[in-house]
Amino acid sequence: MRARQQLEKQITGYKQLTRDLDDALTLVELGEAEKDEASIAEGEAALRQLSETVARREVEALLSGEADGMDTYLEVHAGAGGTESQDWAQMLLRMYMRWGEKRGFQVKLTDQSEGEEAGIKSATLEIKGENAYGWLKTETGVHRLVRISPYDSAARRHTSFASVGVYPVVDDTIEIEINPADLEISFMRSSGAGGQHVNRTESAVRIVHKPTNIVAFSQDQRSQHQNKDIAMNRLKARLYDRELKIRETKAQADQAAKSDIGWGHQIRSYVLQPYQLVKDLRTGTTSGTPDDVLDGDIDMFIETALAQRMKGGEDAKVEDID
Repeated sequence: MRARQQLEKQITGYKQLTRDLDDALTLVELGEAEKDEASIAEGEAALRQLSETVARREVEALLSGEADGMDTYLEVHAGAGGTESQDWAQMLLRMYMRWGEKRGFQVKLTDQSEGEEAGIKSATLEIKGENAYGWLKTETGVHRLVRISPYDSAARRHTSFASVGVYPVVDDTIEIEINPADLEISFMRSSGAGGQHVNRTESAVRIVHKPTNIVAFSQDQRSQHQNKDIAMNRLKARLYDRELKIRETKAQADQAAKSDIGWGHQIRSYVLQPYQLVKDLRTGTTSGTPDDVLDGDIDMFIETALAQRMKGGEDAKVEDID
């Protein structure tokens, strides 16, 4: 049903683009015939706008996966390195929140584990909007930061890592069968905000799916029952995401959970010092304005990664940068 609706939308959009093109060309032709500069200018402006629309539709056409139209969970986890990596994880979290807000998506912080001195150890966003999962699915992987540390009194250059995981929010129309015997469920006290309640009750829930070693966790709600439901939904989302990627033969189902958050696994490097550069290591796409990227301007990286994925070039290797 979802695929059919997407196809119908694409056909309608194509027909509208054809009509708009005919109208713009007719306006230019009439303006030239009557030597009406205002009509010519209006027609040329319409053609430029149409060109931008076509470029945007080309990118949207890349979002044809089974789950691309769904809402998404996005998780950020700090790598080894204590405060440095935890601060970097918080910077990444803000980047994705800003990206979602600029697109008009609903962005909700559902879980967050605070860092020991600064930043965060981990956090989960729920992002709702058209094609939210499709846009963000290629962001899964390890992100590397190089900068002069604000936490180092000697002002030395540090390299930090954080991982990002992206999973579709599974709706009620999709059935995921889970054998209760395959689950290991544990309860613990929540950490972070919540007052005395989180110190008195074991309301946080952690579920491990033993066959795949996939872990889901929730501490957002005060009720153990509610947290269990949330954790189970997140587990279903991850299992569904895993199945999708198996079908696509991409073998990246649980890469973020199984790989080390460090050298050799990064998808993108963000260099703030000694020079300014962000480079995607899969596509070679670069930006010389990392401040803009960290403020949510990541569409160029997303679009080129999606295009490469469609061409079957996900495994292309790009030389790293220092």
